[in-house]
Amino acid sequence: RGRDASRPPPGPSGWRADGFSLHFMPRQDRGIPLKSKTKSVQRPETVAMIYKRKWPAAVFLLPAFVFMVIFLFYPFIRNIIDSFFNVSQLGAPHGAFIGAENYLKIIPGLETTDPNMVIAVKNTLLLMACTIVFQVGIALVLALMVDTIQKGSQVFRTLFFFPIVVSATALGLLFNLMLMTRGPINQLIESLGGTRIIFKEQYTFLTMAIPVVWQYVGFYFVILVTGLNNISEDVKEAAEIDGATGFKRIRYITLPLLRNVLVTCLTLSITGALKVFDLPWVMFPPNFADAYLTGTYMYYQTFQTSNVDYAAAIAVFIVVLGVVLSQLSKLVFREKDY
Repeated sequence: RGRDASRPPPGPSGWRADGFSLHFMPRQDRGIPLKSKTKSVQRPETVAMIYKRKWPAAVFLLPAFVFMVIFLFYPFIRNIIDSFFNVSQLGAPHGAFIGAENYLKIIPGLETTDPNMVIAVKNTLLLMACTIVFQVGIALVLALMVDTIQKGSQVFRTLFFFPIVVSATALGLLFNLMLMTRGPINQLIESLGGTRIIFKEQYTFLTMAIPVVWQYVGFYFVILVTGLNNISEDVKEAAEIDGATGFKRIRYITLPLLRNVLVTCLTLSITGALKVFDLPWVMFPPNFADAYLTGTYMYYQTFQTSNVDYAAAIAVFIVVLGVVLSQLSKLVFREKDY
């Protein structure tokens, strides 16, 4: 660009000495091309090739699939097969083919109906209703109350969730000590002038249902509190500006926005009632027929009477009942987008 030939050329750094002064020359004046500032973008073909390679996903999924086949699918299929044969011991080979004889014991109203199975199904359905009304209901009330607390809410969350941490065996023994004939509750009743109550014989279902409901209230409480925290503060402030406070805000703002979380809690409570086993089994003796649930009666038939084929039929019935009830709950309690 008309540079004086007598002047020395610039150095590699771009600085040129001219007497006692230094002059800086731009890169383009020194014949060096400018670097592009645009970042390299990955081509769509390269991204598509990453998703076409299926073997990395298969490597990670194969162990889980093998585990499910060995410990879930195969036992379930074997269980269905055992229900149609005479099996005297757990793990014993099949005996004579008996067809649907075990399933006829489950169907009510027949001559072959097992009365203890009828009691077990009845108690299970009643316990399911209690979990829907009391577990989810009490958890909802507690969550709404804690949500209004500004300070110290973490303390209440810890206290309400604490029963979940304690093992069911310890809770069963605790309630056995409290409800026994010479337990603290009967001693309190006698001190007030009343008579002793034999809870397990006079109030069998309540003795079984109260510990189960009390133990899992905290589980649904945590889920509902999380759902309440996800409600935007802007919505609450707008409701207050419009005059929706107190119960009006709960009815018209909180509960509609909490509907999907409630649907999840109701579905979990329905399916969870079918799996209740540990608390009733610890609190009542194995042959206490009035306290049977489907899970405890299946266990009793398997390990106490070695009637494995009938227990397999009960297990299949529990699975079918759980699938049907969960699908019905999805139809009744449908989720909505707001």
